[in-house]
Formats: sequence, C-alpha cells, structure tokens
Amino acid sequence: MQHIISIRDFTRQDLDSFLDRAELVERGGFDPRMLEGKILALLFFEPSTRTRMSFASAMARLGGTSISVDSVEASSIAKGETLADTIRVVSGYADAIVLRHPKEGAARLASEFATVPVINAGDGAGQHPSQTILDLYTIRRSMPLDGLEIGLLGDLRYGRTAHSLAHALSLYDVTLHTIAPPGLDLPLSVVHELRRHGMEVVKHGDVGKVIRDLDVLYVTRIQRERFPDSASYYDVASSYRITPDLLEGAREHLIVLHPLPRVDEIDPAVDRTPFARYFEQSRNGIPVRMALLQEVMG
Repeated sequence: MQHIISIRDFTRQDLDSFLDRAELVERGGFDPRMLEGKILALLFFEPSTRTRMSFASAMARLGGTSISVDSVEASSIAKGETLADTIRVVSGYADAIVLRHPKEGAARLASEFATVPVINAGDGAGQHPSQTILDLYTIRRSMPLDGLEIGLLGDLRYGRTAHSLAHALSLYDVTLHTIAPPGLDLPLSVVHELRRHGMEVVKHGDVGKVIRDLDVLYVTRIQRERFPDSASYYDVASSYRITPDLLEGAREHLIVLHPLPRVDEIDPAVDRTPFARYFEQSRNGIPVRMALLQEVMG
C-alpha cells in the first residue's frame, strides 16, 4: 500500500517517473477500464473545485467511481467523531481516500489509521503533492526543469502549494527567487532545508525588479482563510498584482503559473498574453491525477 502524503517522501526519480507516466496518459496510453469496479472516496473538509473535480474526473476516465463528503457539516465529524474513526470507517467503503483537511498533519495521521491508500489533497499550510506534480508537469511541457530561474510570489508563509513546489524544485538544479509581502515570507525553516539540499534561494521585495530574470513566475493568492483575523488579511491584501505592463521586457519564454483560485493578484488581461499558463496548468491535473491513481490503485 502506497500513500501520497508529502512531496518530501519523493525522490527525483519518483517525480520524473510520475511526469513520464502523466505524459503517456495524456497521449492516450492508458486502459480506460483499469480501475473498473474500484471506488475512490473524496473527503474534503475545506472548499475545493479543481482538486476535487479533477480527481473525480480522473477516476471516471479510468473506469472507476467516486463517493464524496464535501464539508465537515455534512459528515459525522460535526457530531464529534474523530478523524481517525472517520478514516477507519471510510476505509471499509472505498479502495483509496483523497483527503483535504484544514489541519497540517491530518493526512499523515489519516494514513496511520487507513487500510487503503491515502492521497493528501492539502492539509492546512502543509503539503499538496498532487498539485506540485502537475506544476512540475506544466513547467516541463514548456522547458527542461534543470537550469531554471523560478520566482515564487505571494503568500509564501501559509501557501501549501508554494511549500510543496519549493521542496520538489530542490531536487532539480534551479535557483529559487522568493517575493512576498511583509510577514508572508517563506518560513526560515523551509529556506534552511532548501539550502541544505543545495538550492540557491534569493529573497526579493519587489517582483518588478526580478521579473526580467525569470523563466517561471509562480503566483499565489493571499489566503484569507489562513489569517487569524480580518485586519491582518486586509493589511496585505492587494499588495501585488501581475499586469501586462509588468510583463513587458520579460523573457519571451516566461510562463506565469497560479494554482487558482485567483482574486486580484493577476489582471485578467494577462490571460490573453502568451505568458499565461494557469488554465493549462489546471487542465494538467487530469493526466497527473490519473497517473497517481494508477500508482496507488492500479
């Protein structure tokens, strides 16, 4: 039984293997009945559109079915049931579990009680491994992963997508540029870990001063749900915005990514530029998650 909990559990060889398999899937190299008769449980205790629907779509394309819980209020957790007991019960209903939970470490805990594979679909400010693999896949479709200058912009303190991607990129030969509003910098513990892996991490205060040097700009939103109060959120909200004017002079092959949803951090006018790849990035969730389901259930 193989759980997919954290990108830290992967080697570069593991990631490259998933990327190769996703590419094969996208070219039609899969059995549409591979998971016929299998059931995937989608336990989402935080809001989700792309992750939940793409896992359901991936399961259906492989011939399987899915069952779901979409909120705490719709589950027995609202009655006081522990997550451990919920996982024990759902393990008897499905062949694998995809879990999103607001508390960091919840997916690791679930894997200790599950009798079927668990896939982490986001645990608080922790990890989001399937998102990271589709991020890498999107980059690799445009350029080789080694030798890149990659910028992470936005909420790098609470953003689990940024944390996961940074750890994955430390397995490749890239330079990481971090750009964040005050108080939302990438945690020092993460920076130290990346540097221990040999990654060069450069901190910037203004995206405009580094945009011309980047091959990839990964934008994240300010996550209101991670802030302790509204005042703290509004202090930093709308503190940065990617516009066509900002992208003037950028490298021709620059790609702009975003895990979505976006709020105000990317001007919709950017959608019409050749730099925008975030909707393609979202679509790439299908072949990548099909590859993941093949791995844990096939």
